[in-house]
Amino acid sequence: MSASFFSDLVQYQRFFQMILVLGMGGTLLVGFQFAVITYPSQDIKRFINQTWLERFGSPLHQETLTLLWSSIVSVYCIGGLMGCLWSGALTRRYGKKKSLMLNSLVIIAAALFVGFSKAAGSFEMILMGRFLYGIGAGICLNTHGPYLGEISPKKFRGFANTTAAVFLSLGKALGQITGLRDLLGTSTLWPLLLALCGFAALVQLLLLPFFPESPPYLLIQKGDREGCLQAMRTLWGDGPHQAEMEDLMKEKAASARSSQNLSVLEVMKEPSLRKPLSVVVLLIMTLQFSGMMAIYFYTFEVFHTAKLEDTLIPYVALGVGSCEFVAVVLCSSIIDRFGRRILLWGGFGMMALAMALLTVTLSFQSQVPWMSYCSIGLIFLFVIFYGLGPSGAIFSVMMEIFGQSARSSAFVITGSISWVGLFVNGMGFPFVVEALGHFCFFIFLAVLIGAGIFIYVALPETKGKSITDITEEFNRIHLGKKTIRMTREQNPPKDHSFCTKL
Repeated sequence: MSASFFSDLVQYQRFFQMILVLGMGGTLLVGFQFAVITYPSQDIKRFINQTWLERFGSPLHQETLTLLWSSIVSVYCIGGLMGCLWSGALTRRYGKKKSLMLNSLVIIAAALFVGFSKAAGSFEMILMGRFLYGIGAGICLNTHGPYLGEISPKKFRGFANTTAAVFLSLGKALGQITGLRDLLGTSTLWPLLLALCGFAALVQLLLLPFFPESPPYLLIQKGDREGCLQAMRTLWGDGPHQAEMEDLMKEKAASARSSQNLSVLEVMKEPSLRKPLSVVVLLIMTLQFSGMMAIYFYTFEVFHTAKLEDTLIPYVALGVGSCEFVAVVLCSSIIDRFGRRILLWGGFGMMALAMALLTVTLSFQSQVPWMSYCSIGLIFLFVIFYGLGPSGAIFSVMMEIFGQSARSSAFVITGSISWVGLFVNGMGFPFVVEALGHFCFFIFLAVLIGAGIFIYVALPETKGKSITDITEEFNRIHLGKKTIRMTREQNPPKDHSFCTKL
């Protein structure tokens, strides 16, 4: 076992190096920005008020200050939506490698804006920096995952796809760590804290030119067979790589029969893509409304009820974020063994169970003191189930069920839904909590149960299969019932015009 592991490590060393470079300037920065903005909030508000006082001689009204702070937080989502909408055309025209290099320049510009905002006495620079960070995140989320899938051999495809979630969780954890008052979350160092993303983006910008463009892009989009083979050998070592090349040739033939690049509207209208698109849209919406925001919101309340010291609470909250990271890492190591489907419906089911029990313990923790410790344990379990199942497996499924011609536009659709959902969730969640309290978990509970049942019925296993195999599986599945799968040796379906089994 160890000999095989070291052999793979040597043969695929450039592939693993590329995963690290992509993650460093990819979803790691998105997760970091998600987590880090809350830590310097009071210092930024004081800076805005002080800047206004110096300019106009009078302090800001509290309502205006709150509006400016809300704008700094929410402009990130607006930028993310714009970046998402641009990403499809960007990757189709320039490829994923050049798109990520351009995106690194955007992130570096954003870091310069926020890094020098305090020295320049301009809170408008924070707004601009957050907007540019959002654009970078929108482009990154639609480019990093597909790039990982396209550079991966079949045996490591699930592992590679889940590393996007691994780096996202790692970014959250790093944001929580560096945002602590003991490190960079201080009144003097907060500009450096917000500008840290620029250093990682610079490293990616310098290293990415030494790696190839993805093999599918070179063959299907550019028609460069030799370049495709060279990219495979660079990333996967010397060898014929015949199986992967045959898969790509079949995908290229399928793309030529329809359209080489499907637009967003064409993807939405294409009958053969309706089932995959509906599955991915549901997965994205379930992630947005799975209750993770509610869990993190109630984390601090539960810790206070458990009578933890205020100085310890940020470190315990960091433990929750670290738990998610460890769970996603574990997911990346088991996804190619257990498959994607069971991790999704099983993960949603276990999250629903943990949330149901958490609702019970939250209802009784004011009467029964030790219930608060049960609530803490259930919060950790919910986050573990989230990282072990849906958080990691969704990236892999999104990558695997769309072909090269539809992938960019499909990611634009799902990414737009994700950013809009994030904005709606952020704006509406406080009102839902105010109206329902912890009983708002029943809404998320219904979402999780419904998503788990839908995935069990409607999603075929994508592990180790080509896009044409997966398309066949979708054609055999009907919502509400699943037809009996026939082996290819017995009565193969007559409505398929080409073989999909290698």
